[in-house]
Amino acid sequence: MSYPLNFQCPACSLRKSSRLSLEPMGHKTYAPLELVFSDLWGSAPILSSDGFCYFAIFVDAHTKFIWFYPLSVKSNVFNVFHQFQVLVEQQFSRKIKSVQTD
Repeated sequence: MSYPLNFQCPACSLRKSSRLSLEPMGHKTYAPLELVFSDLWGSAPILSSDGFCYFAIFVDAHTKFIWFYPLSVKSNVFNVFHQFQVLVEQQFSRKIKSVQTD
């Protein structure tokens, strides 16, 4: 198969693009769990092999640790947050101070 000389492959263009660096956003944390960012994504156009179509992530602003939770239904997000909260509060021996989500 031959392509015209001006052919642009979308994947190649994305791979060659550069990301902007992450600039400080005005908040300063001094310990883990002072600020946790959260996002819920979905519904995915294609189910995962395990049947998940929603995904929740939690990012600690101080450590930059990321926790990823696949969800089969959007309404499970509260239960997943509670599981995350118990896990990280035991892991870091501190309480989550604030959560930022969109």
